[in-house]
Formats: sequence, C-alpha cells, structure tokens
Amino acid sequence: MQVSETPATSSRTKSDDASLGEVIEFVKTYAKQETVGPLKGAGRWLGFGAAAALAMGLGLVLVLLGLLRLIQTEADRLATGSLSWAAYAVTLAVTLVLLAITLLRVKKSTLNNEPK
Repeated sequence: MQVSETPATSSRTKSDDASLGEVIEFVKTYAKQETVGPLKGAGRWLGFGAAAALAMGLGLVLVLLGLLRLIQTEADRLATGSLSWAAYAVTLAVTLVLLAITLLRVKKSTLNNEPK
C-alpha cells in the first residue's frame, strides 16, 4: 500500500515560509522591546543617580570644610598648640555620622523594583 503525501505532511510550502518569517520578525521585535526599553530606563536612572551623588558629595565636602573652618575660628584653643588636631577629629566624626545615616537610608529592596 502506497501512502500519498498530503499538503499537511509535505515539506514547507510558501505559506509556511511566510509564517516562519513572521515568527522571526515577531521574536526580533519582542527581544528589542524587552531589552532596549528597560536599558534606556536604567541608563536614565543611573545618570540621574550619578548626577545626584556628585552634587550631594560636592555639597557635603563644602559643608564639612566650612565646619572645620568654623571650629578653627571659633575655638581658639583648638586652632593652635597641642590640640590643633581636635578640629580635624570633630570634622571626621561628623563625616562618619553622616556616612552612617546615608548608608542606613539606602533601601536595597527597592533598587530592583520598577516604578508603578
């Protein structure tokens, strides 16, 4: 008994090639949508974060330098003699406190969440 080939069991036809091309195009479009879009958002997020960190860092350096000069100017005993290092120690202590507060405020669980 000889079995004849039906259109369903034969190798590719023109309609199969067209649908395969459509599937490939759909996959390419989907891959671009799922990779390029989030990367653009991540780049914007990183850019604003880097600019904010730079501005905040520069501002804090200026404030801490001002604190150092204030201590050296107002506390005559700390400006000269054997305690001249104390103004720097106070400024360092304030810096460490500000650093600890900053690190405690970072919420790591929200860094990976998308905005709603």
